[in-house]
Amino acid sequence: MNVPTLTMPWLPDGRTVLLPGRGEAFVRIHRHVDPTAPWLLLLHGWTASGDLQFFTAYEALAEHYSFVAVDHRGHGRGMRTARPFQLEDAADDAAAIVAELGIGPVVTIGYSMGGPISLLLARRHPEAVAAMVVQATALEWRATRFERFRWKTVRLIGPVMRSWAYPRWLRYGITKLLGVGHDLEAYVPWLEAETRRGDPLAIVQAGRALSRYDARDWASSLGKPAGSLITTADRLVLPRKQRELATALRAHVIEIDGDHLVPWERPVAFSDTTLALVDHLTGRTTAAGSPAEYS
Repeated sequence: MNVPTLTMPWLPDGRTVLLPGRGEAFVRIHRHVDPTAPWLLLLHGWTASGDLQFFTAYEALAEHYSFVAVDHRGHGRGMRTARPFQLEDAADDAAAIVAELGIGPVVTIGYSMGGPISLLLARRHPEAVAAMVVQATALEWRATRFERFRWKTVRLIGPVMRSWAYPRWLRYGITKLLGVGHDLEAYVPWLEAETRRGDPLAIVQAGRALSRYDARDWASSLGKPAGSLITTADRLVLPRKQRELATALRAHVIEIDGDHLVPWERPVAFSDTTLALVDHLTGRTTAAGSPAEYS
C-alpha cells in the first residue's frame, strides 16, 4: 500500500495561549526582527484554521510584519468548550489573545467568517483594532429566502464529517480543485489532514451563528481604516455582498478573479494582494504586486 508523503509548507511557531476565564487558544506567532513592525491578527473562515486559510500568505507577511494566526473555537487546534459556538465569543477570544500577548492595536485580516469576527472585535473591543482587512466576506448571509433555506442544511455537515468516507471524499475534492501540476499539489495530504482537525459539532454551530449574523445596521459606524479583497468569481459569498461590505466600511478595494478558495487556487495572487492591502493601511512600502495583475 502506497502511503502519500506528507509535505508541509512553512509554518510559524505554534503555541497555546491561556486566556484567563476562557480556556486555551492555539495560535501561530511570527515576530519580525524589526520591533517597530506592525502586528497583524489573522482570523480564518468557517471550517478552516489559521494554517489552512493563510499558509499561502505566511511567508510574504513574515518578511515585513509580525503576526498572530488564530484557530477559532472548534476549528483546527482551537479551543474545545461545551459552550455553543458564538461569533461574539470568537471575537472576545481574539481580544483576549491581543491583550495576553501585549500586541495591540492590531491590523486584522478576516477571511470569510473571519470578517464578521473582525467587525465584532472592532465593535466590542475598539482599542484592540487599528485597522481591518476583510476578504471574501459580507455584512450578512440571510437577506434572501434561498440563503435562509441553505443555512438550514448546515446540520448535514456533522454526519458528513463523521463519515468513514469523509477523508477520501475530502482528498478527492482538494485534488480536483487544484488540478494536476498545481503549485500546491504536494500539499494535498497535509491539506486533507488539517481540514479534518475541526470538531463537527462546533462547525455546525458556527454555521448557525453565521446564518444569524447581520452587521448592516452598525458596520458603517466602526470608524476603522479598512481594506477589502473581493473574489469576483465567488459562488459562496457573492461579489455583490462583498462590495456592499466594502462600501459600508469605506474600504480600499482590490479584486481577484477567483472563487472562495482563492488562497489555494491562486496562492501568489492571494499573497500579493493581502500584502498590498496591509501595506495600504499601514503606509508601508513593500514588494507587494500591483493590483492590476489580478483583475
